[in-house]
Amino acid sequence: MRRKLLTLTVLTATLAVGTHAQDNRWPSFLDRSQRPDGVLYLPAPPDTLGTTFASDLVWHQWGRQQRADSLRAAQARDEASLSLGPLCRWLSGVLGKQLSEAATPATAHLISCVVTDACGATSRAKRHYQRKRPFLLFGDGTLIPADEPSHHTPSYPSSHAASGWALALVLAELCPDRQEALLKWGYDYGESRIIAGFHYRTDVEAGRLAGSAVVARLHADAGFRQQLEKSKHELDDIH
Repeated sequence: MRRKLLTLTVLTATLAVGTHAQDNRWPSFLDRSQRPDGVLYLPAPPDTLGTTFASDLVWHQWGRQQRADSLRAAQARDEASLSLGPLCRWLSGVLGKQLSEAATPATAHLISCVVTDACGATSRAKRHYQRKRPFLLFGDGTLIPADEPSHHTPSYPSSHAASGWALALVLAELCPDRQEALLKWGYDYGESRIIAGFHYRTDVEAGRLAGSAVVARLHADAGFRQQLEKSKHELDDIH
């Protein structure tokens, strides 16, 4: 009984990111009703008897093979976090500008809100489809065993892929001179979830669609547009 209660608590806490827009722990621009509902526009995850799932299996094996590359494995392990500190660190390297909550508060707030809204844009589809993660289905483990207990949550779509791709799109708008590097980072961020063993390729592809959808919706929000302008001025001042 205690184990069941612990599992339920972890599931609830994980899905809370992006589902409680008014919670100060998860700053956001959109509330739940404003985020695109993936159940209504994303395809259902593939049936295990279909050819698309067979492709997912091939990509799952590809991800496991990538772990032999120590640098790529280290990147996938490092990119398991959706916390502000690591995101600022990685994006500082991509942009060539030092980002942090202290040095660039407007951009840090923008990043935090975009991640919350991107995660929230995947939560309804996750709850609806309840797709089991590959390491749970196959019992073959992940690159990050310590993270496995907190990932007995639905797999489709990938909230990491949605967040990485959404951030890449937003920051490419702010820093067009770095757009290719940002888009590559956002793409690779999603691939890291396949390599780490927490997602299928179709999870990641759907996550990227969710990220694009939420960025389109964010541009209709006045608060987002104002914060985008603040961040642009802030980043332009960094040479």
